[in-house]
Amino acid sequence: MQNLKLPDKLPPLDLLASFEAAARHLSFTRAAAERFVTQSAMSRQMRALEDDLGVALFTRSHRALALTADGQRLFTACTSALGTLRGAVRDIRTPTRREVLALTTTPGFAALWLIPRLAGFTRSHPGVDVRLDATFDNRNLAADGFDLAIRFAKIGKIPGATRLFDEALQPVCSPRLLSDNEHPLREPADLARHPLLHIEMDNDVGGMPMEWEPWLTAMGLADLQPAARLSFTNYAEAIAAALAGHGVAMGRRPLVDALLKSGQLVAPFAGEAASARGYYIVTDPAARARPAVRALEQWLVAQAAAAVPAATAA
Repeated sequence: MQNLKLPDKLPPLDLLASFEAAARHLSFTRAAAERFVTQSAMSRQMRALEDDLGVALFTRSHRALALTADGQRLFTACTSALGTLRGAVRDIRTPTRREVLALTTTPGFAALWLIPRLAGFTRSHPGVDVRLDATFDNRNLAADGFDLAIRFAKIGKIPGATRLFDEALQPVCSPRLLSDNEHPLREPADLARHPLLHIEMDNDVGGMPMEWEPWLTAMGLADLQPAARLSFTNYAEAIAAALAGHGVAMGRRPLVDALLKSGQLVAPFAGEAASARGYYIVTDPAARARPAVRALEQWLVAQAAAAVPAATAA
């Protein structure tokens, strides 16, 4: 490729936006769906951008797409620039000048822990609104227009993140199951007479559900076979089934602590198992300059400290 253009002449912004999507997904097909064009049109756009710059941005193989060194450099620049543009457009389009904070997290954390508390933040911060995105997708904060994320991740795997709390595992169920004299729940082995409720994961192929495995192993019941298995697409659905008395769910504490405290759920057995995961706040560096974003960070940390006793949190 030979580039005879002025070195600092920008390519069309539309090509750069398409490139950012393709580089983020490392898939022309997914980027094309996001940009509402065909896969072939996306491929032509990337060829046009490479011709404009005079360098290759991607290495292409039959089943994989990767960024070259030049592509990675451009992707970093596009992520930052487009994030700044989106923030400015968002502010300009807000006629009442109310500040909107965009937060993304998992559906289970949102439904069971965050939403019951969130009104407290908006009450104490008039003029600040929160846009909550509950999804399993790992959003790119700057590129997708988010200020903060609460990630469910392996302990210590997100450098620079602010830790909220770790997770402990303990089976939970409706109080009605404890009054079932025909199928009592007096010891962990009694789970063999009840349905286990769990989240469907790719690794659950015929064996024990992944979220149950640490606790059952700790109890010496790694080979336990339940009466049935009911799987769900997200954790809030599994807890709803437990509340309805349809089986026993693996309680992720402190997410289910409010339901345990109110008596809507009970823990039939003593004993928790430590989880390898916890909850962390990740904040876009540019967004942290805004006082409202820092206020939401501090509020989340304070809420977590109040929800989890200091000894447990440590």
